[in-house]
Amino acid sequence: MTQSQKKAVFLLRMALGALFLYAGIAKLMNPEWTSVGYLAGAQTLSGFYGWLALPQNITWVDMLNEWGLFLVGATLMLGVGTRIAASLGVLIMALYYIPTLNFPYAGEHAYIVDEHIIYIAGFIVLVVFNAGIYWGIDGMIQRSRQLPTWIKKCLWCK
Repeated sequence: MTQSQKKAVFLLRMALGALFLYAGIAKLMNPEWTSVGYLAGAQTLSGFYGWLALPQNITWVDMLNEWGLFLVGATLMLGVGTRIAASLGVLIMALYYIPTLNFPYAGEHAYIVDEHIIYIAGFIVLVVFNAGIYWGIDGMIQRSRQLPTWIKKCLWCK
């Protein structure tokens, strides 16, 4: 991969990470926030999303949503566990996309492809190119595994 391509993948990782980190923090810091309205208004799979919106479920659903966004964003920004984080980002975006789908309309202003699908495509790029190896902790771990054993021992023997 060229240096320009590595930079582009890094920037995509940072952008999606910042977006998710901010969304998670905003939800965590707002005690009034809940996903019940979004879930109850589902146009597709309304039974499933209605079940998630039930009073006995909404507490854990909101917690998973808030912390999922925060942790996916934080791990992407750090570049640690990037493939797992990006895969979870795909799942979160798919779960956000489905309730807005009223085929062929996605939301109010799109046919099939809306911002959720664009985010999913971005996350897939991060998974395919293992984006954490470019200026991230995943890359540091990978490089440390490539050191000869005797060097690793010397580095840790202090």
